[in-house]
Amino acid sequence: MKARTEPAEAEPDAPARPPLVRELLLVAGLFLAYKVGRRLATGHTAEAFRNAHHVWDWERALGLPDEGTVQSLLLHGDTLVHAANTYYATVHFPATAAFLVWLYLRRPAHYVWARRVLAALTGAALVLHLLFPLAPPRMLGGTGLIDTARIYGPSVYGPPSTDQLSNQFAAMPSLHFGWALMLAVGLIAATRSRLRWLWLLHPLLTLLVIVGTANHYWLDVIVAAAMLALALAVARPPHRPRCTVPRPRRPESGRPAAGRHDLVGAGR
Repeated sequence: MKARTEPAEAEPDAPARPPLVRELLLVAGLFLAYKVGRRLATGHTAEAFRNAHHVWDWERALGLPDEGTVQSLLLHGDTLVHAANTYYATVHFPATAAFLVWLYLRRPAHYVWARRVLAALTGAALVLHLLFPLAPPRMLGGTGLIDTARIYGPSVYGPPSTDQLSNQFAAMPSLHFGWALMLAVGLIAATRSRLRWLWLLHPLLTLLVIVGTANHYWLDVIVAAAMLALALAVARPPHRPRCTVPRPRRPESGRPAAGRHDLVGAGR
């Protein structure tokens, strides 16, 4: 006799974790492209400062708050401004690397998705850095802003003319903010905890730090968020598999249940 039960729903197979060596080479390649791309944008100092004045004027025309308002909050104490500079200098790359490592080990499908989004965002940002060199507000005279890292430390930048590691005229978009926002979005999508929305504090704190230290304009943040939104719209996050338990099927009306035997010819 065949027992009538509903077939168990096929649980999606756990996605295969990408080969580690390939991923390390890919991430290293992206990092090198990021560095090389930023170096290609050097040598446009005059244009970068012209664009900086344009951005400052556009923000005032749009009614955006003055970046000096945020900086004045940090300047209430040396400890606070030093902590902001330290956050800017030390959290950006390690936090993003830890985010990718955790996804790789615990959520392989989300790792592939997040890596694609970050690669698309970074690539698009490098193109904009080349097309629109921009001096950060800490270099812009007449704004009342100061270079908090240079005065209070620690600083990750040297004089722009001798800096061989980074392009300081690549303020728009802010990858500090874009990567921080993607970290929060990725962890919210990949986890189920009711406290997962607290990850949004990371991009919020990053926003206050990059603006308060005069490393980025408000428009740098807005453009980074718009570019990330576009990348997320193209690359949808995967769905996490749900466990399903097969349930016995109820006997159909008018038909004997499985396992019951009727006597043939009984009562005749």
